[in-house]
Amino acid sequence: QVQLVESGGGLVQAGGSLRLSCAASGRTFSNYAVGWFRQAPGKEREFVSVISRSGGITDYADSVKGRFTISRDNAKNTMYLQMTSLGPEDTAVYYCAAGIMSRVSNGYDYWGQGTQVTVSS
Repeated sequence: QVQLVESGGGLVQAGGSLRLSCAASGRTFSNYAVGWFRQAPGKEREFVSVISRSGGITDYADSVKGRFTISRDNAKNTMYLQMTSLGPEDTAVYYCAAGIMSRVSNGYDYWGQGTQVTVSS
């Protein structure tokens, strides 16, 4: 089992920045790729970004490419999502997940509880 806890969400004005964190405990964190998904009200959960086990490979949804940066610190069992140039369309609950390197939610076995990000216009 891997337990994941997100933090860092909140309310920010359009154009602002936030950094989300995902702290892991349980099984060896570095054994898993870790990703971020988000779900806006009334919408399907969507892929945001993923980082490989070593951190050497990253992937981003087109909607966030160039604005968001994913990273991980395996020594601290923590993953991060630096979000810049935020817009109202980024408003959602953000979830971190551990599994394989995938853009599909089925590729992940473990999920956090989510953290709310709200961007005001």
